Amino acid sequence: MQLLDGKSTSKAIKEELSQAVEQRKKDGKKIPHLVAVLVGNDGGSLTYVGSKVKTCQKIGFESTLIHKEDTISEKELLDLVNELNNDENVDGFIVQLPLPKHIDEKKVTLAIDPKKDVDGFHPMNLGNMVLDLPGFLPATPAGMLELFKRYEIETSGKHCVVIGRSHIVGAPMSIMMGRNSYPGNSTVTLTHSRTKNLKEIVLQADIIISAIGKPGFLTADMVKEGAVVMDVGITRIEDETKKKGYRISGDVDFENVAPKCSYITPVPGGVGPMTIVSLMMNTLKAMELNGK
Repeated sequence: MQLLDGKSTSKAIKEELSQAVEQRKKDGKKIPHLVAVLVGNDGGSLTYVGSKVKTCQKIGFESTLIHKEDTISEKELLDLVNELNNDENVDGFIVQLPLPKHIDEKKVTLAIDPKKDVDGFHPMNLGNMVLDLPGFLPATPAGMLELFKRYEIETSGKHCVVIGRSHIVGAPMSIMMGRNSYPGNSTVTLTHSRTKNLKEIVLQADIIISAIGKPGFLTADMVKEGAVVMDVGITRIEDETKKKGYRISGDVDFENVAPKCSYITPVPGGVGPMTIVSLMMNTLKAMELNGK
């Protein structure tokens, strides 16, 4: 069993990005500028956005955090999105989800300029993903593909079972693993809450991608020997023995599943760090696609 170490892999990519920034400086070119828009004070979102800003600083990107109260109107937020769309100094930006209930998340997503949509959620970028055209891949799936590449894991001809069909991870990952490219060329089964005989299906998988947010859902009796397991689940569980009062758990019963795997991601330290670094890669790519 080998760990798919997102921490060390993301560290290596950050160094590569830092070198790319230094080269841009030497060439007199613009430095990538990422803007993060945060609405409200959700604990998870605050932590996540904070990590993005810190990563920008470490690799030499310009970064701006725009923090708005959760009382902001939908129109005000859409006006802000329009401003960022038209700001030539901004290469890419994200509007952190979830948003307050009185704001239509789909409307906000559609308002973002696809050329600055470094989260990869706009329908145009999702369409480019399906057609294998240039664009931005959703950050978490992109980070997972990078792990496959960096560890040289064979995906061609493999049976890949994706558990969960969210628009952020499960659905796009199922498409990308089936594309005629590497990583890809897998035979993909997308499973979800209505899937019958889930255990029997997952037992056939050479590659398992679990993204449902249910702690310990994937147990050893659902995994065949030698399988590759990517755990996207991140759930906070109350734990008084921990300094923060909680621990982070993935979808996988790691202790019992890991011995059966050829490769497996830990939680934390697996897919999570790759999501943030993928966002940085998309921001640099935005400059290249826009000819800056």
